[in-house]
Order: sequence, then C-alpha cells, then structure tokens
Amino acid sequence: MSGTSPFVQDGDLLQVMRGFNPWWQAGEVPAPKQYRRVAFYEAQRWLTRADVRRAVMLSGARRVGKTTILHQLADDALGEGLAPRHCLYLSFDHPLLKLADMARLVDLFRSQVAGGAEEILLLLDEVHYASDWSSWLKWVVDTLSRARVVATGSASTLLRGQGQESGAGRWLEVSVPTLSFYEYAHLCNLAVPDLPRSIVPTRLPDLRPSQAEEILNLCLPLRPHLPRYLLQGGFPESAMVTDLDSAQRIVREDVVDRVLKRDMTALYGIRSVLELERLFVYLCLHSGGILAQEPVATQLGITRPTLGKLLAALEAANLNFRCLPIDLGGKKALKPRTKVYLADPSIRGAVLLKGEEALLDPVEAGLIVETAVFQHIRAFYYPRRMSVGYWRGGDDREVDVVVHLPPSWTTAVEVKYREDVSGQTRGLDALAASTPLSARLMVTKHPSQFGPLSPAGTFQIPAFLFLYLMGHAERRAVDEPGLLRRP
Repeated sequence: MSGTSPFVQDGDLLQVMRGFNPWWQAGEVPAPKQYRRVAFYEAQRWLTRADVRRAVMLSGARRVGKTTILHQLADDALGEGLAPRHCLYLSFDHPLLKLADMARLVDLFRSQVAGGAEEILLLLDEVHYASDWSSWLKWVVDTLSRARVVATGSASTLLRGQGQESGAGRWLEVSVPTLSFYEYAHLCNLAVPDLPRSIVPTRLPDLRPSQAEEILNLCLPLRPHLPRYLLQGGFPESAMVTDLDSAQRIVREDVVDRVLKRDMTALYGIRSVLELERLFVYLCLHSGGILAQEPVATQLGITRPTLGKLLAALEAANLNFRCLPIDLGGKKALKPRTKVYLADPSIRGAVLLKGEEALLDPVEAGLIVETAVFQHIRAFYYPRRMSVGYWRGGDDREVDVVVHLPPSWTTAVEVKYREDVSGQTRGLDALAASTPLSARLMVTKHPSQFGPLSPAGTFQIPAFLFLYLMGHAERRAVDEPGLLRRP
C-alpha cells in the first residue's frame, strides 16, 4: 500500500507533518476550543467503541467546524493517555501532501515519529483530495486493528459514492450541519435555561398548560438573539464576529465562493462557474420554494440535464438540500416537485447582501425562518432514518415540513412567521383529515402565539423556542441514545 513520488522527499513530508502536529513537541493541543458540538460527541462515541471497527467520516459544508472537531478529538485522546507522538493530523488540502499517497504518509509517521506504535489516532482532513483514499482507508481499517481513524470531507456524495464501492462497512458517516440555535447560544456564551432532558417540540402539547408555559418562560431571554442567529449564526467563525458585514463576508468568501469557484472545478469537473453562480443566486432568492426545473433551466439558459447536474453538485457540497413530497401511503405523484432549501439561513443574506432589513419584510422573514426550521428538523430526524419532506394536497393546500416514520408516526410542521396566524391551519387541517398525525405544530413569530389553537389540534410554538428545543433535543439524544425512544 505504499507509494513514492519523485517530487517530494521524506524530509519535506515530515516537516509538513510537524507543522500540522505541534503537540509532538508541546505535549498538548494548543488552545483547543472549549465548546463541543453535537457532531463531536457523536464522532467520539463511535470512535471509542471497542466493539465497532470502523473509521468515522465527518461530512459538512466548508467552515462548519470539522477541523475544530478533529483537534478536539486529538485533545480528548491525549487527555485520556494517548502519547502525543501517536496522534497524527493531516490536511490533504495542503499542496505538498497531494503529491504523496496516504500509505506513504502513515508509514513515515509510524516509523519516524510513533516508533512503530500500533495504537495510533489518524485525523485526516479534506480526505477527498487524496488519491485513492477509499481503498487505502479500507486497508487501514482491515489491517491496523489498533488504529483509530477520523476523516473529514466537504463533498458528501464523493464520500458516499467512492465508499460504497470500495469501503462498505469500513466507515460510517457523521453529518456536521451548520450551527443550531442551541449550539449558537452555547458557543456565544448566552444565558441558557436548565430544561428537562427529554423535552422536544412534539411533546409540548402533551404537557399541562402550566408546564408548557414554564418552558416558554425559561427560554424567553433567548428570543432577542434569534435575529442575529438567523443573519450570521450558522457558521462558528461568522457567529463569533461582532458586526454583520464581516460575518457575511466570511460566509460569502470562505464558504460560498470557495465552493463555487474552486471545489466544483476540482472535485466535480464543472467548468461553467457563471452558470453555477446564477443558479445559486436563484436558490438564495427562492429558498424553500418549489423548483420547476424546465422553466428554471430556460430562464438560466441551460439544459435540464445540466440543471440537474449542477443541483446535485451543490447538494453534494452541502450548500443546499432537496425536500421531496412525502409518501404517506397514498398515490404517488408521477412527477414529484422538488423544494430546495439553503443549508443555512445566513447564506441567503450573505449572497444577496441583505442585512437586518430582511427580517422586517414579512415575506423575506418567513423564507429565512422556514429555512432555519427545515435545517433543524433535518439535522435531528434525518440521521434517525426518518423521512423528511413536505406535503401538498388538493386546492394547493400544503404543509411545509412533514416527518414520517413508518408505519404510523407522522408529525407536520407549518411555518407562519407573521403577526396574525388566525385561519392559517388549512394545510394542517387537510393533512390531518387524510392521515392520522402524531403532532401538528405551527411555528409562529411572537411568544403570545403559543399553545393550542382553537379548534383543538394544532399547537403553536414561537420560532425561537422551536429552534432552541430542536437543538436541545439533538444534544440530549447524543448523550443518551435511548432517552428519546419516541420521536
């Protein structure tokens, strides 16, 4: 499994390794970030299981915090007694490392740094830039029985596609979404409430009115922080910046531009960056809307197959997500119409150069909040193998997000981020008339819009509370996987 390159000497590679691994000399990871995200605990849980021999693959958008998680895992391993020189971090985004295969790098590390140790921790960043990474990773998992491996990639389809062919059963994927409102509050050191561990939005209707009100009141101090989260809080670096202009520039240049102008060419062979940029601007303008492919392709001056290829590439890069009409056992649509959501609401304002005024416009604010609601629901339910989509019935009645666990658990969520929500349950009522619902929720704007609606059936939850409780539930579920037995 080793390879050679006439261009790079072993000494050059070892010098790069030393630069990436300062703990070899210092004995500790320098100033690791203290706040641990949900994905960190999920990765740690799989990494430390003695009964599971698999690598862990962290996938997510650029700048979402994957590298930070790798360094936190290194800090945790050293704190548990792993020798500093037995832990290797590499970023394959480095130009020199692209000239040497992974086997050669690990052989050098084991022989020249780790003293031939078998118990090692390999932290491999941007692994999709390495040649034949999946075959090598399969070999490591099969051969080095005491090696633990965590890798990251921004291109999830590449990770899944290559892995399915040559590494099935050798690694598992842990998604690293953008920050939830819960994670944002903790990262920014906001005053956070002490909540019951098992509380999720779908259980609020089951509580006594006084208990539900207590949950609302405990979380009420978080409400003023929601606008800033929606505009700049999805990525750790932008969340910590004090001014909106700088935060949006980080998202625009470090997340969007690097994907559109670099990754798409390098990883997917897409040459027309202009077409890709125009499509992405369209998605920013219509996040959460139905994507009618034929009219959109005509409007952008491209063919429908090209549009499909560009959409798939953007989704693989974790910049947006598809939302399909959900099958609840009825007759399937012959041509299902796809909705597309941005991966995070902050991307929209960063690309379109829209600031706080966007949240003053009821239509724009509704699009932004709906994007955040979908992102939170998807992050919580998708890893649990539940179907997440939308529902549309007759007379254009629609429910924004539906979560379904066969055979009979279905929750419907409608976003009505507006001053007056009276008479806004037509979609929920229509769905409930055709399908038994375990919960039917309406995400609203104001704290006064909380509790059961009359006639009974729909429960109102203000957006700040819904988003925080979804993130809270996601975090608790990692601590105690059996805690949330009912979705």
